[in-house]
Amino acid sequence: MSHSRFPPAPRRSAPALVATLVLALLPIAVAAQSSDWVLPRLPDGMPDLQGNWSNATMTPIVRPPGLGKVLTPDQVTALEQGRQDFIAADYEDSDPNRGAPPAGGQLTGDPIFDAATGGTGGYNQFFVDAGDNIAIYNGEPRSSLIVHPEDGRRAAFTDEGQERVAQRVAFNQQFDQYDNPENRPLAERCIMSFGSNGGPPMLPNYFYNNNYTIVQTPDAVMIMTEMVHDVRVILMGEPQRLPKHMRPWLGDSWGHWEDETLVIETTNLHPDQVLMGMSNASFYPSEEARVIERLTRVSEDQINYEFTIQDPTVFTDQIRGEVPFNRLDGLLYEYACHEANYALENVLRGARSQEERERNENQQDWR
Repeated sequence: MSHSRFPPAPRRSAPALVATLVLALLPIAVAAQSSDWVLPRLPDGMPDLQGNWSNATMTPIVRPPGLGKVLTPDQVTALEQGRQDFIAADYEDSDPNRGAPPAGGQLTGDPIFDAATGGTGGYNQFFVDAGDNIAIYNGEPRSSLIVHPEDGRRAAFTDEGQERVAQRVAFNQQFDQYDNPENRPLAERCIMSFGSNGGPPMLPNYFYNNNYTIVQTPDAVMIMTEMVHDVRVILMGEPQRLPKHMRPWLGDSWGHWEDETLVIETTNLHPDQVLMGMSNASFYPSEEARVIERLTRVSEDQINYEFTIQDPTVFTDQIRGEVPFNRLDGLLYEYACHEANYALENVLRGARSQEERERNENQQDWR
């Protein structure tokens, strides 16, 4: 699924000019804050990353064509105002005299929003917390979360990587989408987060629940994701890796400290776990895939999160990204994924009913 474009740009306004000035002064404000701020520490002396955080943002994983790494103040103002215009349009009262919607529903043009609603109006903006602002990383408004390769896009596939993609496509084409539970997406089956919230890498899903709770002890770090309540437990110390044939969801993660930065290295990723989901950079990892994450507390309200994906079997180069995690002034709640949700059951019941109807039709034709 692609999320590689921003909302359309609106007209400039007086508030937009104010926002432009604020953005221009932002690096100065960040520098002033960092000079007065003291990094909190736990009793063992390690930096304190604990608390509730969110990586919700408008900035897409993959950079849209024609943009540089850093957006101009005018571009930021236009994009953020475009987001507000989109929300306002969705909140408008429906015309009581409108005609029937087109076949397949009324699509908005936003690929992720349309994928969730199916054009049927299943969600409106009341239920959505996708992120209303451009990601600011080290004082820079970013056009994409990927920063390497330099074009902000996924690295090129190796020959073997292309072959692996072709093999998976050919395998999936043997089945109809509703043939069996295993054909349904992992998130629909409540196995993994939508998109790549759970990680690694931990990335926004551009819809809702992009929230995390971090808890630290000297021996482990726990990161709980609100979306589908994925929980990562990162053991600290010298890695004692799982055997290569053991590949759990979320992989095998071990952490250590480099100065003030928590470094997490993950291997043994499950072959069916989609990395960098909710973008046109998503892929299935090979047995050699390794993800390195770096979390650095840079202010009272922000953690700088960096990720590096190394998979020489699949890609000709590594992929690196930078994502701000901002303090969440709120609580995380249980994501009751399939409670009172009959979607998967009904999908399969419908498929069995269709098969029975086809069998009956074939029997009548034979007679």
